[in-house]
Amino acid sequence: MGKTVRVTAAVICRENKIFATQRGYGDYKDWWEFPGGKIESGESPEQALKREILEELAAEISVGRKIMTVEYDYPTFHLSMDCFVCTLICGEPELLEHEAAKWLSRSELDSVNWLPADREVVDTLKDYTAW
Repeated sequence: MGKTVRVTAAVICRENKIFATQRGYGDYKDWWEFPGGKIESGESPEQALKREILEELAAEISVGRKIMTVEYDYPTFHLSMDCFVCTLICGEPELLEHEAAKWLSRSELDSVNWLPADREVVDTLKDYTAW
C-alpha cells in the first residue's frame, strides 16, 4: 500500500440533523461526504478542521468531541480520518467547493451515496445518541 493521507471531518449537527456535502470533483465526484480535508504539517486535527470548514463553507465551527478515527484503504492510498462532532458558531454554510449539501435527519442518512470511508461514520452515527 502506498501513502497514508491524514484528514479530518466535521459531523456538523443542528436541530437533530447532520450536514452532508456532495463532491464536485475528482474520482468520487457526486459521492457524499462529511466536510473537512487534509491535516497540514504542524496542525492539530481540530485546527485543520476549523480551517477547512472556513475555506470550503465560509462558516465558523466549534469542534467538539471526537467520534472515531476511520482507517480505510482506497485503491491508491490509505485514509486515516479523524471525525468530530461540530456545531456552527456563525455563518450559514456556503458551497465554495461542493456541488450540493443537505441537512439529513437520522432516518435520512441512507438516502445519499456516501463515500466508503464516510459510510463507516454514518453507521456509527445511527447508534450515536448525542445528536
